[in-house]
Amino acid sequence: MPVWQAIYDEFASNGFTVMAVAMDTAEGARPWIEAAKPTYPCLIDREHRVADLYDMVNVPQAVWIDEAGRIVRPPENAGWSDAFRSMDRTTRVIPAELIPERDRLKQRYIDAIRDWARNGSKSRFALTPDQVRQRLKPADPAIAEAHAHFRLATYLRREGREAEATQHFTAASRLHPESWNMWRQAAPKDPSGLATGPAFFARVDALGSQPYYPTPDLGD
Repeated sequence: MPVWQAIYDEFASNGFTVMAVAMDTAEGARPWIEAAKPTYPCLIDREHRVADLYDMVNVPQAVWIDEAGRIVRPPENAGWSDAFRSMDRTTRVIPAELIPERDRLKQRYIDAIRDWARNGSKSRFALTPDQVRQRLKPADPAIAEAHAHFRLATYLRREGREAEATQHFTAASRLHPESWNMWRQAAPKDPSGLATGPAFFARVDALGSQPYYPTPDLGD
C-alpha cells in the first residue's frame, strides 16, 4: 500500500484518487488495511461484486477510470511480475538476478499512472474508447454463473453452513478457473491468513508457461 499512498499524496490536489478494493472477507482484509493506515478509500468486497463488474481475476489488478466515469484502461496487472515463481519456497527469497526486472516492471506501471494523473486524456497511456472495447472480454454466461455461486457461497459461510459454502466455492472456481480471487477464498490459508501455501504453488505450477501476472500492455 505505501506506493499507492505516495501516488495519492502526489496527485490528490489534481482531483486524482486511489480506491482500493480488497477481494476478501472483513476478517481477512481489515488488519492489513488498519496496519497500512491509508488516507484514500479502502473497501472490502466480500461478495466480489467489483470483480464481477470489471472482470477482475487476481490481485493486484487496476482499472483506470476518468472524471466522467469512463474506463480509460480495463483491468490489468498493476505492474507485478512472475519473479516470485522462481523463489526458494522455504526461505521465500527471490533470486537476486530477477529483482531488477521485477522492480523495473513495477516502476514502469507506476510511472504510467503518474503520467495519466498529470496529463489526463493526453497521456499516451490513456486508451481511446475503441481501444478499451477491443481489450474488454465479451460477456460469458459461465462466468456470470460462477459469480452467482460465489455470492451464494459467501452467504452460506456467514450462516455457518461451511460444507454447503465449499460446494458453491468449488463450483465457482470450476466455472471460472481463471479467477484466482474466487479460488483463494476457499483455499488453505497460512498463519497470516494468506493462501500462499503448497496448494497455491501447485496451482501456479500447473500454469506451465502461462503467466500468473500477465505483463500489462503499455505500448513498449
